[in-house]
Amino acid sequence: MENLFMYILITVMMVILPGVDTILVTKNTLSHGTRAGQFTTLGIAAGLSIWTIVAVLGLAAIVAKSIVLFTLIKYMGAAYLIFLGIKSFKAKSAFPIEMDNLNDNVESMKPTVGKYKKCFLQGFLSDALNPKTVVVYMTLMPQFINTHQNVLLQLVMLGIILILEAIVWFLIVVHILKYIRIWFNKTKVQNVFNKATGSMLVLLAVKLALEKQ
Repeated sequence: MENLFMYILITVMMVILPGVDTILVTKNTLSHGTRAGQFTTLGIAAGLSIWTIVAVLGLAAIVAKSIVLFTLIKYMGAAYLIFLGIKSFKAKSAFPIEMDNLNDNVESMKPTVGKYKKCFLQGFLSDALNPKTVVVYMTLMPQFINTHQNVLLQLVMLGIILILEAIVWFLIVVHILKYIRIWFNKTKVQNVFNKATGSMLVLLAVKLALEKQ
C-alpha cells in the first residue's frame, strides 16, 4: 500500500465529518441509551463491510458505472432516510432519561433486545443503501494501492481500516453523549430534538436523491 498514513488521515476526517451516521448514532444514544448507540455503530460497521466485500469481489466498478443500479440504490437510501426522518419528527417524548446506573439496569432487560435490533438495522441500512460509499472505494482507495502487490489483500486492509475508524469514532461519540443524556429529561427538549433530527434526515435524503452520479 502507498502512503498509508495519508489514507488514514483522509478517512479519519471523512468519518468524523457529521452526516447521516452521526445523526443516527446521536439520536439512538440520546433516545435509548448507550447500548443503542453501540448497536447502531455495529450496524454502520456491518454496512461498510458489505461495500468492502463488494469492492473485493470487483463489483464496485459495476455499481459505480451502472447509472440504473447506482440510481436505484440512491433512491432506496433516500426513501429510507425520509422514513426515519418522518418517524423521528412525529415521535413524542416517550423515552425517560434515567441516571446511568439505573439506565444500565433498564437496558439489560430482555424486552429491549428488539429495540437494539432496530438500532443495528438503522445503522446497517444507512450505509448499505448509501451509493456514495462505493464512490469512496472507487475513487479514494485505488490511489493508495500498489499494483505490484496483492491488490485484493490491499483492498481488504484498506476497507478494514475504514471500518475500524468508524467503530472507534462512533463509540467515542456514544461515550460522550452518555454524559449529556440527563439534559434530555425535559419533554420540550426531547420534542425539539426529535423534530430537529427528523428534519435533518429528510434534508439529507433530499440532498442524496438530487445528487448526480
